[in-house]
Amino acid sequence: MLTSITEGILCCLTGKAASLVLPLESSEPSNGFEFVEVKPGRVLRVRHIVPERQPVVTEDPAAASGKKKTKVDSHEEEDHDNGGGDSGGAIKSASVKGSSVHCKRKITVYRNGQLVIENLGDVLHSEILQCQDGDLEPCSTVEVELADYKEMASSPDPNPVPPPVPPPATAAGDQKPAPPPRRRRRKPKRTVLIDSRREISSCKGTHGDVALFFVHGVGGSLDIWGSQLDFFSRLGYEVIAPDLAGHGASKAPQIAAAYTFYALAEDLRAIFKRYARKRNILIGHSYGVSFCTFLAHEYPDLVHKVVMVNGGGPTALEPSLCSIFQLPSCVLHCLSPCLAWSFLKAGFARQGAKEKQLLKQGNAFNVSPFVLRAMMSGQYWPEGDEVYHAELTVPILLVHGMCDKFVPMDEDQRMAEILLFAFLKVIEEGSHMVMMECPDTVNTLLHEFFLWEPDMSKTGSAKCAAETKVTTNDTVQTLRVNKTVDK
Repeated sequence: MLTSITEGILCCLTGKAASLVLPLESSEPSNGFEFVEVKPGRVLRVRHIVPERQPVVTEDPAAASGKKKTKVDSHEEEDHDNGGGDSGGAIKSASVKGSSVHCKRKITVYRNGQLVIENLGDVLHSEILQCQDGDLEPCSTVEVELADYKEMASSPDPNPVPPPVPPPATAAGDQKPAPPPRRRRRKPKRTVLIDSRREISSCKGTHGDVALFFVHGVGGSLDIWGSQLDFFSRLGYEVIAPDLAGHGASKAPQIAAAYTFYALAEDLRAIFKRYARKRNILIGHSYGVSFCTFLAHEYPDLVHKVVMVNGGGPTALEPSLCSIFQLPSCVLHCLSPCLAWSFLKAGFARQGAKEKQLLKQGNAFNVSPFVLRAMMSGQYWPEGDEVYHAELTVPILLVHGMCDKFVPMDEDQRMAEILLFAFLKVIEEGSHMVMMECPDTVNTLLHEFFLWEPDMSKTGSAKCAAETKVTTNDTVQTLRVNKTVDK
């Protein structure tokens, strides 16, 4: 504590930030780590693990001599360093058959801030996502079911028309009452119509066209994904995990503009375009969820699935003016022990020796005060509102730690209601750093979601049964939400 105060005073006197996070001198790939220059002078550390797959030996029926033909996996034929193309470096491989899902919804925004979402396409129920491999304990997860609007009474129309009232029986000569005045129909401020089809397939580790991207949040590093990177790389998946600027071993520019949302998003865009395959799965934690949402919105054809771990609600980002992170960097440096203790208390369900060791190994909250202050002040993203999230058509898994003190449960529930295809899983023993506290549970949920493929035959039979019971107006799923205050 005294050392931190002394270094903070020297920081104020010299005007230089202490404990800067600098990259390693070598930029050669070593033990799966690479250093990528996304912009001149802007270098990020990336852990890239490419599995070694055995060539598939198939027998050629047309060969008269009976010799076997060797077919090399398509993922081995493509060069990884193709970065910069609009195609995102996606390889050309044999197409994997999946289920075709009709994504159709109407998003209407009124001038009073009311948002009305009508789902007109296929409906995917959360019952199809089950823990079947037995790695989870019966009570280790709690599944929050979303309301099935097809089986419920349809919500009222945003512009209701009063039903005709039959005239009461009156005596002869009595005057009939005047009909009630008709309400004026409101004009929407903005209307967005989405009508497309999406192929959703199972993503196995043996598929050469699948890549997993892991994105950490503020104060973290790629090391917080250590259990996930090792687990999925052993299963044969290609994994990519970058360090954000100023975090881990990436370069830390001494300018606040380098840590805005848009600057960091462009860094991750460059990383994504460099390593992207045909089917990419994005996994984000906390602030990293916003970048995954950005990439999924920008590249809907390349992003196959998304996982959001304690990401919060679908609200536009706006920095808080009354935050402790608005203090000068030298003051934050003096308070760094208190901030680290507060993060340990709020980020983990338990505060024992094991959690302290995990925090140290994960290199979490080990950034310079300047970077921390710039990161918190640069969280400005007005485009990422509810409509922006509602436009996503990619399947999304929401993972929430029940003991999380940073992200309330109702924010993830609201996110699940806004998204088109979302499954919310709650881990009772986890907190904000749930992937480090409960790695086996998180790995099982993620792997199950990667392998999941919708069964559209059940959806079709359910539609036929529903059409015989409900009227045409009841087949439209309407979701009414009201705007909330931004973060």
